[in-house]
Amino acid sequence: MKNLFTLIIIAALMGFFSIFSMYIAEKTDVLQLNGRSLEISFSQEGDDTLMTWKPLPYPCVYKVTTISRTTGLVEDSPPFHIFKEEETRSASYIVPRAPIPTYYFISARGLFGEIYRSDKIYPNPNFPTPPHPVSIYHYSENNPASLMPFLVWHTVPNAVCYELEILDAPPEIEGGIALSQIHSLDSTRKIYTNGYQADLRPFANKKELYWRARALGLHHEPIGEFCKAEKIIVDSTKPFPNCPLINNFDFMDYLPQPIYHVFDWIPLHEAAKYEVEMLTHPPAVENDVEPSPDGVWRMISDDVSSCYDEYGRPYAGAYYWRVRALDENNNPIGTWSNSEKFIVADYTDGVDVAILGDSISHGGGAVSYSPRALQYSYETYIDFPVINLSRSGDTSHTTLERFNQDVLKVKPKNLIISTGANCLRDTRISAEDVIADLAGINKLCAQNDIRPIFLTLMPINPANLQNAFHTPTDPNWHVKLQQINDYIKRQEFFIDIEPYFYDTQGTMDTNFSVDGIHPDIRGKMLIGELISKNKNLFK
Repeated sequence: MKNLFTLIIIAALMGFFSIFSMYIAEKTDVLQLNGRSLEISFSQEGDDTLMTWKPLPYPCVYKVTTISRTTGLVEDSPPFHIFKEEETRSASYIVPRAPIPTYYFISARGLFGEIYRSDKIYPNPNFPTPPHPVSIYHYSENNPASLMPFLVWHTVPNAVCYELEILDAPPEIEGGIALSQIHSLDSTRKIYTNGYQADLRPFANKKELYWRARALGLHHEPIGEFCKAEKIIVDSTKPFPNCPLINNFDFMDYLPQPIYHVFDWIPLHEAAKYEVEMLTHPPAVENDVEPSPDGVWRMISDDVSSCYDEYGRPYAGAYYWRVRALDENNNPIGTWSNSEKFIVADYTDGVDVAILGDSISHGGGAVSYSPRALQYSYETYIDFPVINLSRSGDTSHTTLERFNQDVLKVKPKNLIISTGANCLRDTRISAEDVIADLAGINKLCAQNDIRPIFLTLMPINPANLQNAFHTPTDPNWHVKLQQINDYIKRQEFFIDIEPYFYDTQGTMDTNFSVDGIHPDIRGKMLIGELISKNKNLFK
């Protein structure tokens, strides 16, 4: 018995000294962990990017923080915006999808607190300098392409469209902005998303094929350079893809989507239209040819790569959607795509902050990006949670009309209101009309104990609007803007974003908005930072 007692005492002392030693090691940094720099490397795992490092010589949990740089235009704003923080016990991490230049900061936690903090940040390799697309799909001997393969790449920020070139050999000079003068077989600039189904049938007799792409702006000016030519190994016996490819490659699906959902895909070659179907469960058969008998919604879209849900989806639960290609006469081409799941959170207990507005608040930008591309949504850059109730195409009056339907279902304490931009360019809508609608929203907020926080309207750029959408603008737009903003600035709670967006000509600065009305990434960042700076307005 005495020996047993002695063993227990010895074990306890050993445990104590072990814990004490760990405490000393952590608090005194005897292992010099904070003097280290982790050796970070990146690799592709399918369409994911894997970050790995040499583990520290001490048991710990690693925390990876995903950040982006802020604009630097808002006084006292932090230098970085934090997107996500996650912990892992392994020395590897699949980085969150973020289609803008992002960086990663690593720290480590031991038993008694933080033991390591990186002295540097690590950039996402999918955003090289100079900018160029980075291929996601690769066709090798082990994974050959059909004669009509999908070519897919990471998005280039603010690209309006892409130019893609098919070659019979690598170009004379890699990169640059010129098509190959010797090896070019075909090229197109009619690509409005980060993927393309190429038709290689005319070149079936070629032993080797290559492709490369570059990003273009609104006037087909280059954004960066061509990527390095990528070899395509072709198996002419392989069946062709015969359905659109769900585009979930660069979407930040760890952030909440707007309640007015948008569906995005990479189009099927030469299809004229697309049909989208939504269900509340997975389809009975994937990739079949018939519509689901219990589909809750479907729509035919003339858009080549996206479709906007006409109804808000505030009700909690899982939804599934899929898309198929149609010809000019609405006859199906091929099969339905794979189904894609999205989840709507439960808002029945109410939310702290919601956003109500038009397409500027709904999201999207650079002409070709829909609101599902959350890098073009200003709520992505607000440093507190928000729910997006906005809808593209709204006038101030249609925003007012759907207040009870959309706002009251989520019972927000605070409501950010930004609507009326579409009214500025419409000669049929006066400033007095918009002010009356804003006053109506104000009244409804008061009746429902919701704090209204208005954003002033931004300037527009009629020349860029004409170039992007081929629509004229009310020549009286700026007078209307000032009258509406004068009303907004008389309200108890407002955030004045207007002054930040002017160019020297008194219109929307092209550096913020390529189409003249919808801010692009930097503009959306700026709005989010201005809202974050004024978080004292929210109850």
